[in-house]
Amino acid sequence: MVDYHPKDSEYLNKLQDYYADWKSIPSYAKLCEVFGITSKSWVKAILDRLCAAGFLERTPDSVWVPTRLFFARPLAESSVQAGMPMVVTATQGDFFIIDDMLIDTPSKTILIPIKGESMIDAGIHDGDVAVVEKRMTANIGDIVVAIVDNEFTLKTLDKESGHFILRPANPVFAVIRPQGTLEIFGILVGLIRKYRR
Repeated sequence: MVDYHPKDSEYLNKLQDYYADWKSIPSYAKLCEVFGITSKSWVKAILDRLCAAGFLERTPDSVWVPTRLFFARPLAESSVQAGMPMVVTATQGDFFIIDDMLIDTPSKTILIPIKGESMIDAGIHDGDVAVVEKRMTANIGDIVVAIVDNEFTLKTLDKESGHFILRPANPVFAVIRPQGTLEIFGILVGLIRKYRR
């Protein structure tokens, strides 16, 4: 049985921040600096506890690597309203892995940066990243990445007079009525937006 240290969550946070910057678990000497301690044996004990908790594992050649749980983020127990203010509990709910929410089939999923404002009324802004599941078919009303006359575009698939069209979500932009071919590359399954500080 593993005895957990009260500061293990703090050590985990520091290790996650280091990994976000350098994409690796550093040497014991470097971890002494990261954790703010002086003993390599203490570092080893911390890593062993994080391993027992499911955040780390060792490869067959004894290299420390993160598990999926390492990338989980806390999910608050209560939601926050976009309208009137409400009390939000400070207690932490379940852990949540962002990939689990956005991606069903990793091998068919691609991230595509959005450029332009033709879908702004659908909440899709310039600079967002579209999470697109590659598939050749879509339903009317799906937001799709389509290839029209050899050019890629992100629009809502629709039908007009028996022909497929692509509708923008911004009245400034015209409906696309393909003159040649229209091929579905994939459908939008999620959206990533990072707000700058």
